[in-house]
Amino acid sequence: PPTTGTRPTDVSELLPLPAGTILSFMVASLLIELTPGPNMTYLALVSASNGRRVGFATVAGIALGLAIVGAIAAFGVAELIQASRLLYEGLRWAGVLFLLYLAWEGWTAQTEAVSADGEADGRYFARGLFTNLLNPKAAIFYIAVLPTFVDDSRPVLAQTVLLTAIYVAIATVIHAVIVVLAGTLEPFLNDARRERISRRLLSAMLAVVALWFAWSTKR
Repeated sequence: PPTTGTRPTDVSELLPLPAGTILSFMVASLLIELTPGPNMTYLALVSASNGRRVGFATVAGIALGLAIVGAIAAFGVAELIQASRLLYEGLRWAGVLFLLYLAWEGWTAQTEAVSADGEADGRYFARGLFTNLLNPKAAIFYIAVLPTFVDDSRPVLAQTVLLTAIYVAIATVIHAVIVVLAGTLEPFLNDARRERISRRLLSAMLAVVALWFAWSTKR
């Protein structure tokens, strides 16, 4: 007689999405995050000027900001922002002005030693957080790109949470690599003149990115 028993469970069946869809989303997220933008430029500025410690604090703030925007999008708030011209423009210009402020601060700042306590960490963490909370392109990603990988026949919330976690993880890894690479320049920039020149160059680049951000997000 035939033996009875349960069929071995395929690992892919335990996931909210097929493995192929997850892999495709990972590739898309990687390509999007490798595109130069405000996060890359600011992380390079912070890490090259002040070292890896505050760079990683900024990365943590960016990760939290992306996660919060993803959670907001999952509950439909991002769609409301996208649908309202007033809300969208307000968020967009707040983000542009904040980036310009960071560029101005980097240009005018004096060379300083980063404090050993958590004061500097908290300050740069907050900057990374607010830079992404005021970034409408992050919201657009969650309401325009991410949903294309969601299968309506499966639990949508579980898929959204998984894809958001994957995107944040990929972005965080790329940002951490930027911090490591830019942080290697800090010893070379210990000379006040070299540090000032590089800081102002990166600040100018951040200002250009802010202007590009204003142009690329207009509707």
